[in-house]
Amino acid sequence: MRVRWFLLLTVISAASLAGCQTDYADLPTFSAEHKLLQVVVEMPAGTNHEQRYHAQTHEFQPLQRAGSDQLIEFLPVPGNLGFVPGTKVSAAGRPQEADEPVPALVLAESQPAGSVLEVVPVALLLLDVNGTLQQLVVAVPARPAQRILPDVTDWATLNRRYPGVRQSLSLWFQHRGRPGETRIAGWKDEKAADQYIRRWLQ
Repeated sequence: MRVRWFLLLTVISAASLAGCQTDYADLPTFSAEHKLLQVVVEMPAGTNHEQRYHAQTHEFQPLQRAGSDQLIEFLPVPGNLGFVPGTKVSAAGRPQEADEPVPALVLAESQPAGSVLEVVPVALLLLDVNGTLQQLVVAVPARPAQRILPDVTDWATLNRRYPGVRQSLSLWFQHRGRPGETRIAGWKDEKAADQYIRRWLQ
């Protein structure tokens, strides 16, 4: 009898935990307390393992190619890759892809997948991937103690204080995929990044 009760309690506990999973896609775009932009981390800085958040399962799952987990065959990701919750970019022109949230890269020390960071956008990176324009928000933590680039809160300061960051990120995104797949179509400032985010608010 005790074994049956234990099994029943285990099943109920597991179901309760599953029901309490965070729906990261449904989080607000801006934090309630500070009204700051939020980013959900999918790939921590320093990893080569590609993974994405799946809103249907509420899980972070590895991307797969030909049945195997997909790896970046280059240097590890130079920041925390993730997305801006509460946004959805139209997949127009990409018929085989579903709408996805605005992608973002947070320049900070490695944060676990599922971390929700308050950030300040500093740039918008424009990528040409096989002829399709993709845009990515580059941001820094809003909290000064979390910043690895201490004085950077805008595009002008990033370029003036750390000109190598732009070059490094450009090289990484050009070489993270298959040869010739991606080229840098340009960079824009924090105002363009903010406008891009607001354009795709749900």
